[in-house]
Amino acid sequence: MSAARISIAGIAITGETVFIARRLPGGALGGKWEFPGGKVEAGESDTAALIREYQEEFGVPIETGPLIGTARFEHQGMSRTLRAYRIFFTDREASRNFTLAEHSAWRWIPVRDLESCDLADSDRKLLPGLYAYMQAGAAR
Repeated sequence: MSAARISIAGIAITGETVFIARRLPGGALGGKWEFPGGKVEAGESDTAALIREYQEEFGVPIETGPLIGTARFEHQGMSRTLRAYRIFFTDREASRNFTLAEHSAWRWIPVRDLESCDLADSDRKLLPGLYAYMQAGAAR
């Protein structure tokens, strides 16, 4: 039995809002909103993967923070683990002018509106951990 593959997601938080992006049309998750991230490549740390993914997908530098939550899900018949980390945009100007390579839109959304958002199922599984993280005051 092979180990579960690892994916990562970065969650930027400002006050009571979080950063989400809409995936490009096509594929099983096309048009869904998500906490951006991707697959961790062989020999790569979660932190390195998040930094790479945000550079590739948005053209912006980030710093990573603590683990917010973990979710397990199935994708194409394979068990996967999704680990979400707090991220921080380090270049204020760049984070207002994203280059969208893998997404059609982005926005800051109030945390209270995430339940009604068309989130990818794997990202939806991260919500309890995000709520606990924010309730603990870690987001401030």
